[in-house]
Amino acid sequence: MKYIIIHGDGMADWPCDDLGGKTPLEAANKPNMDLLATRGELGLVATIPAGMPSGSDVGTMTMLGYDPARYHTGRAPIEAASQGIEMAPDDVVFRMNLVSLKPGADGALVMDDFTAGHITTEEAAAIVADLSAQLSDDGIEFHNGVSYRHLMVWHGGPAATHLTPPHDITGKPAGPHLPQGEGAERLRIIMDRAAAILREHPVNRARIAAGKPAATSVWFWGQGRRPAVPTLKERFGVEGSVISAVDLVNGLGRLAGLERITVPGATGFLDTDYAAKARYGLKSLERHDFLLLHIEAPDEAGHMGRADLKREAIERIDELIIGPLLRDLPALGDFRLLLMPDHATPCKLKTHSNEPVPFAMLGASSGKGAVARRYTEAEAARTGVAVTDGYRLIESLLATR
Repeated sequence: MKYIIIHGDGMADWPCDDLGGKTPLEAANKPNMDLLATRGELGLVATIPAGMPSGSDVGTMTMLGYDPARYHTGRAPIEAASQGIEMAPDDVVFRMNLVSLKPGADGALVMDDFTAGHITTEEAAAIVADLSAQLSDDGIEFHNGVSYRHLMVWHGGPAATHLTPPHDITGKPAGPHLPQGEGAERLRIIMDRAAAILREHPVNRARIAAGKPAATSVWFWGQGRRPAVPTLKERFGVEGSVISAVDLVNGLGRLAGLERITVPGATGFLDTDYAAKARYGLKSLERHDFLLLHIEAPDEAGHMGRADLKREAIERIDELIIGPLLRDLPALGDFRLLLMPDHATPCKLKTHSNEPVPFAMLGASSGKGAVARRYTEAEAARTGVAVTDGYRLIESLLATR
């Protein structure tokens, strides 16, 4: 038996004015997703437990069959696991975005772009190297990541500082969302010193000359200590792989005991190589029984407020990933395929929301004569199928073992 989870990050949405009042899933031409909904089980699943933040760290942990209320310690420690960063029990790791802050109408700094214009990994590496050389001291160290996504480790630091994800405040004043509480003063000092370094950094001078946003500041959030989770092999007896261009998902995969598959051309953005992800995923299933295949593009489009780009990303997932999987999986034997997002990313919000999201689950011999239906939020709700503890959906997926 092969088990496949297609993780369309942030695919779920609200009705969008520029799509004629439809959600991107409703507006998209996606015959393969709709086939899953027609032949398989369709319903809604709650991926974000009550009282927890609606982030990909929580939602993806749910998608791997872990109860976030039990296992979640923060987003950054998961990304640290992806990078192989060793953490002592009292270490706290922070996610560190490179961001673009700009003066608003009243002169106060506004979160203009939480990705610093999707700064390249090469540009970011030069910046983080200089930050590390000048700011690493007294228990602080920096670790370079991918594009705008980086980490800072504070040995013996506080884990309870109140921090705001930068993607939650796009277009809003940054001042009210600066660090608060224990450890906040030191974090603000690091941010101020980093901003001074970035003002004259050669990478930023080159980006400004090219008409691109500069990385004007660092922004800390998602902190936590090292988590301890059992692997999927220990829990369910499966060995598998994870495919993602995002450290967070790769980190969760590593904690779950999955092999990380690196796909050339996978970017974590709208220009990712969708077809290559499908090819590498199918190849991995020749050796393993389980695959988590993550696509970040719909979430990025949601954060940009671009319903048209989210629809396009969904259509490319449908054509270039789900289509080839449905065509080639039967040659590998019996399978179970689950399609779902980790959370909604409504284009009107430009950030995540916590309502239940649609899922479709198909077996190799499922529902040949089922009534035609589409994979959308509304049709999933109409089925009356509702999984309130999302992690149990994955337990049911693997129960056929």
